[in-house]
Amino acid sequence: MRIIVTAPATPRELFDLWAEVHLQGLPPPALVRQVHVQAQLRRFREAAPDLFQMEEVGRSVEGRPLHVVRVGGGPRHILLWSQMHGDEPTATTALLDLFEYVRRHREHPRVARLLSALTLHAVPMLNPDGAERFQRRNAQGIDINRDALALQTPEGRTLKALRDRLQPSLGFNLHNQSWRTAVGGTGRPASISLLAPPFDASRSDNPGRVLAKKVCAVIRDALEPLAPGRIGRYDDSFEVRAFGDNLVRWGTATVLIETGPWSSPEPDEPLLRLNFVALVSALEALASGAVEHADVERYESIPLNDSKGLLHLIIRGALVYGEVGDAFLADVGVAAVQAVRSREGIPSIVLAGSIEELGDLRVHGAVEVVEGTGLTAVPLPSQGVKEGDTLPLPPRSGRELRVGLPAELMLLRPVEPAGHYRVERVIRYER
Repeated sequence: MRIIVTAPATPRELFDLWAEVHLQGLPPPALVRQVHVQAQLRRFREAAPDLFQMEEVGRSVEGRPLHVVRVGGGPRHILLWSQMHGDEPTATTALLDLFEYVRRHREHPRVARLLSALTLHAVPMLNPDGAERFQRRNAQGIDINRDALALQTPEGRTLKALRDRLQPSLGFNLHNQSWRTAVGGTGRPASISLLAPPFDASRSDNPGRVLAKKVCAVIRDALEPLAPGRIGRYDDSFEVRAFGDNLVRWGTATVLIETGPWSSPEPDEPLLRLNFVALVSALEALASGAVEHADVERYESIPLNDSKGLLHLIIRGALVYGEVGDAFLADVGVAAVQAVRSREGIPSIVLAGSIEELGDLRVHGAVEVVEGTGLTAVPLPSQGVKEGDTLPLPPRSGRELRVGLPAELMLLRPVEPAGHYRVERVIRYER
């Protein structure tokens, strides 16, 4: 047998390679539906029938087929599944990009080694009914990831049966996390969080969990040069109902990858790149055996998530009018989430936001921080206002900010003549 010896790809090489293998023609991740996934899977099967095998392994509540894709022929079996929560879509597209990478580069020594050492089994969208609605739960209203023991969802039963049949040595449980999540107390966005789930309340280790920790260490080392300070560790409290925790109990070590916020107006591309780098780096390390030499301490020392510490936007030190009393200096904090909105029947992805915090927010970080010193923050009026306009201060009832209002604001700077203000910035999130 010919032994293939080749150096692993560097994180930067993989980060740049993603642009070549990213599938064109797909909508943004949050708008990807099962019909898009099925079309891409058929394309893979038609382009390389000797490489991709597909099997329908179940049906969703509403009858949508659940497919597993098998790639490779190695002795080590790996199970990957994404979008168990219908509104957590990033990894679905990342898995499709991984398949395209394997298809295009199957002759490269690194990919050839991966295919000869591993057999990958991937379910790219476990909750297609939830994805259709862009909601966390399935069509029954059940959180599939809390159904590992009761098995009242057909999607959960499908995943359990697949694990029992394949007996994989490792599973990748791929999710998105709240955009309120920061890395420790740093105030930086937790763009990727990792977890080697426990299998009991005492958070004991066994050989499988140690392997998962080593895989997480590999991923951390791959991603930190690309997203410094933005890699967090997910809470490892034992959740008796969850699939990740129970898979470890059933004999399959599990790596949880949670995709979080990114500090740019268009976060999808950098987050997809990070997922692609994480998956390829982990699989290469498993295929080559390099994972066995990973330092578990590199996992243990990842800062824990702060699940409530991050806001999407903070205006620092602006003059604010509350519901009563005089104006005061305060920070204004906006929390936001991606949402699907439809206009004239055409769906789009928007950032929906509201005022979440008001006051001294020095302990909070944000995806974006705006300096508000010398500015007055007031609600945006209903009539059209644009940056650079000059206008009088709105009447008292039109100045009031409070927690819970839509994040539709303008920042005003006083100008001559007295009592007039220039609109320095318009801040408008969707409702």
